[in-house]
Amino acid sequence: MVRFKQVEEIEKIMRNVEQVRNIGTLAHVDHGKTTTSDSLLMAAGLLSPKGAGK
Repeated sequence: MVRFKQVEEIEKIMRNVEQVRNIGTLAHVDHGKTTTSDSLLMAAGLLSPKGAGK
């Protein structure tokens, strides 16, 4: 089960550049870019299902 992270935890991770990963998404319109991104963020505990697609 995913435990959603607190802002302080995310800020701590972001300060350590060895833990930062940049990801780019490129696709034609209506090919699931937002859905895929939201799913990855939810799996990482950074986005709640209520916030998906907003």
